[in-house]
Parts: sequence; structure tokens; C-alpha cells
Amino acid sequence: MEPLAYKLRPQTINDIFGQTHLVGPNGVIRKMINNRLLPSIILFGNPGTGKTTIALAVSLDLGLPFHTFNASIDNKARLKEIIDTLSSDHQTIIIIDEIHRMKKDIQDYLLPFVENGKITMIGITTINPYHSVNPAVRSRCLILKLNPLTNDDLRAILSKACSQLEPILTIDEQATEYLVQMANGDARALINMIEGLYFSKNDNQKIDLEYAKTIIQKPAINIDKSDDNYYDTLSGLHKSIRGSDVDASLHYLAKLLAAEDFLPLVRRLYCICYEDISLANPSMGPKVRAACEAALELGMPEARLPLASIVVEMALSPKSNSTLIGIDAALKDIETGKSGTLPIHLKNVYAFDEDKTGYKYPHDYPGAWVKQQYLPNAIKNAKYWTPKTTSRNEEMLKERYEAIEKAKKNS
Repeated sequence: MEPLAYKLRPQTINDIFGQTHLVGPNGVIRKMINNRLLPSIILFGNPGTGKTTIALAVSLDLGLPFHTFNASIDNKARLKEIIDTLSSDHQTIIIIDEIHRMKKDIQDYLLPFVENGKITMIGITTINPYHSVNPAVRSRCLILKLNPLTNDDLRAILSKACSQLEPILTIDEQATEYLVQMANGDARALINMIEGLYFSKNDNQKIDLEYAKTIIQKPAINIDKSDDNYYDTLSGLHKSIRGSDVDASLHYLAKLLAAEDFLPLVRRLYCICYEDISLANPSMGPKVRAACEAALELGMPEARLPLASIVVEMALSPKSNSTLIGIDAALKDIETGKSGTLPIHLKNVYAFDEDKTGYKYPHDYPGAWVKQQYLPNAIKNAKYWTPKTTSRNEEMLKERYEAIEKAKKNS
């Protein structure tokens, strides 16, 4: 039996569901087809939004010969084989899937043919090409983003899919809404669900909600650490913790846990701890480490417990980014050449000088402090750290800092 996805694949952009900003009456791709002109383009968006479908439909609408090339598995020899068969009389389209994975030697071989117009390239990727595609390739392409499919789009796809099956598959309204929600904007996932129901049903059985739930038990989760949406979700978690929104923090944590790849999550939690909490709650660092180590040892599903606990505590913790601002200001001075020679009394030679000539050993003075210059002469008055008062701990550090600054002025 031919896969349902192949039966449904449009032969023209008129049959495409959604993406009206590209293929609708005023869509940029439709206008290109109407003008019979197509530049090299890159289509990017979430899985199941129609990137490959649009690429194939455009080729068919223009009536141009086309070839497919998968940058993940195909090699330079395969590309050379395609190019050797091209006719000099006709424009040819090459649809390159996973274009962000294209190796440099393949890019170098392909680019001259794109530049001279012998090949029109349609690149396909789930990752933002501004971050993932080689600039030499990217600069020669028009980049077009696909939007997530709406629930209405998915309902229309479901209706058409059911009508293409023999005998026709009947799904009641409640089951339809359930499948649309479980598809989560992914047409490919929805089609796979419909096939699963069709292959498992009894003759002439109408699919109701109860039966749909027994067959389709997990939603389509479009999150993979190689895709943009994974890092977008990490960003959502980071910003939610920073903004002290517990519910949003738990939501994004749950999405990340569904990907079952803890290392990027663990690294981000460490980063949040020292970027956004820092001196406001210094005990958070060891707590985050303990929770992350426990999660890595436990694995799923138990890993959700220590991670949820620490995420809630991080979200509700006092926040401070004073150390982030301070170190970035210091780094900026280093990067722009605003530094200088280390004061001689701070150089390592004095560690071996019993008389500590020139260097005043703070522990020999009241309060373990004595006035002396530590910064280079060129920036001896630089101020990098400005304390915040969002927590009692940093207020105490501020009091100590101000007392030292006052003593400097009075000494």
C-alpha cells in the first residue's frame, strides 16, 4: 500500500494547506510562479509544516526538471552525478534537504553552478539558516520562513487524508479534535496517526475519542536538540526563571524533559544560576549541582523530580546580575586595550620576599585590610561592580564594599 503521505502530496501549490504568506493569493512564492521566475531559496520551519511539499509543488508548477539531494546522507559523487545529467538548455532545480548539514567540499562544488544559473537550489532546513547555513550558500539564496500549521489547517488535512483511504476512514468530531491537538502543528505526525488508526481498526469501524486515545497515546513533540525549537525552549525556560514565573518555568522544563537529553538542560541551569541569581543567593550553586547530578544518575522519568524542585526554587529565588555586569565591563576593558602593567608590588617575586618589600600583607593589619593600589596605573580608578539590593546577602556585601571604599578615601 502506498504511504498516505505520498497520496496526499500536492501536485500544485493550490493544494497546499496553510503558509498563505508564501503560497496564498499574495504570497511571494505564488508571485514567482506566476512570473515564471524562481531564485535559489531556503525554506526553514518546524517539522511537518510543508517545506518539502512546497519545494516539490513549486517544481511541478513551473514544469522544471528537479532532483533531490539529502545533505545528511548523499555525497559529492551523488551531486556530481546529478549535475552531469543536466541540460544546458533548461533551468534545473535541486532540492537539498537538511541543507545545514552540507559539507564544505559539496558546497564548493555546487556554488559555481548556482552562481551561473545552471542550477536553482531550494534548500530545506528545520534550523534557522542565519545560524546554521554557510554564509557563502546563504548569501545566494532568498530565505523564507514557514509558520506552524494552525488547527484549521490540520483539520483540513485530516479530512482530505480520510477521504483518500479505501474504504474511507470516518473519525468523529471529538476524536478529530484530539488528533489535531496531539499533532501539535505537525502535518506529518497527523498523517502518521491517521495511518495508525486505519491499520488498527476493524472493518467499517468509526473512530471515536476512546479508540483514538487507545492508539495515539503521546502527542507529537517537535523538540530535538539539533533544531531551533529546542534552543528556543531552553531560552523560554531561562527567561521564565529570570522573570520568576514558576508555572512557565515548569512548562518549558516539561517540554525539554520530553526530548530526554539532559546535558544542554543541565548546562543552562548552571548558567542561569550564576547569570541571574548569583550573589542574591550563593547557596543556589551547590543546590543546582546536586539536583543536576541526581537527575543524571536517575534518568527519566524520576529525573523530573530533582529538576522540577530546583527549577521552582530558582524561579522564586532573589535575583541579581551584578557580577555578570561587572565581569563584562572588565572584559570590555581588556578587549579594547584598557589595561596596563601590573603594579610591581603585586608581582610574584614578592611571594618569595620575606620582608615583603613594597607589598602590604592585609592580614597584618586591623580588619585584614590596608590601603594599597591593586589596579594598573592606567585604570587605577576603574569601577566594575555595582551591588544590587535584591537580597540580604548582597546588601551585606554592599555594606562591606562601601566601608572599604570609604576607608580608601579617608586613608
